[in-house]
Amino acid sequence: MPNSAHLRLLKQGADLWNKERDSDPNTIPDLTWASLSKADLKGANLSRANLRGAFLKGAVLSKADLTDANLMGTNLNEGDLSGAILVRANLARANLIGTKLESANLSNTTPTEADLSNANLKGVDLRNTKNITLKQLSKAGTLAGANLDSNLLEQIKASHPHLLAET
Repeated sequence: MPNSAHLRLLKQGADLWNKERDSDPNTIPDLTWASLSKADLKGANLSRANLRGAFLKGAVLSKADLTDANLMGTNLNEGDLSGAILVRANLARANLIGTKLESANLSNTTPTEADLSNANLKGVDLRNTKNITLKQLSKAGTLAGANLDSNLLEQIKASHPHLLAET
């Protein structure tokens, strides 16, 4: 269950949410299992937030700060995380089907068993990700311009070069 005060404040929009976070930066938002389908959270400061199991299908989180956030098992299906910062985020078993992650920073994330089917990973930073596999990346819609560790890049070039093509 999410913290009801956190959820209520977040539903009022990113501007009010960010002002509150700025006034109390030590607060760790508890949004576990929150229902935020299609929410407009563009630019929200969700760093260190616990969003485990949250339902964010179709949510707009473009340019949001999700540094060190726990997104384990979160449904981000068809969401927009373009330009978002997800450094060191836990994305284990997250549903990212059809999610727009263009130019997002996913460096040092843990996307173990995350579903990246048809995800737009154009220009995404995936350096130093932990437990990401060729199988996961092969299901993406695009990896054009993605920043990948050299080993994964070579594997994709050899087996799925179409994913690296600019469209």
